[in-house]
Amino acid sequence: MQSDNIILTHEQIQHKIKRIAYQIYETNVNEKEIVIAGIADNGYIFAERLKTILENISDIKVLLCKVTMNKKSPQNTVTTSLRPEEYQNKSLVLIDDVLNSGTALIYGVNHFLQVPLHMFKTAVLVNRNHKKYPIKADFKGISLSTSLHEHVEVKFGSEDVAILK
Repeated sequence: MQSDNIILTHEQIQHKIKRIAYQIYETNVNEKEIVIAGIADNGYIFAERLKTILENISDIKVLLCKVTMNKKSPQNTVTTSLRPEEYQNKSLVLIDDVLNSGTALIYGVNHFLQVPLHMFKTAVLVNRNHKKYPIKADFKGISLSTSLHEHVEVKFGSEDVAILK
């Protein structure tokens, strides 16, 4: 891997996750409970990390929800680890690692809009500026203008890294 392909280092990713957690807290400062819904797999890892920080910086109860879908064909394939009544009328943040075409995020949004929510926001670590759908990230770590042929990959582990391929 060439170093010029790294767009976020481990330290930068940690900083951005912390900053997004503070932004989510500021937006939900009056809430008693919020739902952090991460799109499997990397979006869920990102959501777990946000939950940990939110619990350290606030008294808000954070419910973690895993969102599973077939990203190649997301129509009618979205499932969640929480039942709709568990997130109904609550503040919810839908999380993914990279906003590429917007397909996963828009189908995730569609799923959660089937029940009334108090507030609904989205968060991504990397926001690309080539979207197929009219969806935006309310909270983002970094925005990139990339070509359609380039691919952004986030690798979570002992040394997190975001790379451009």
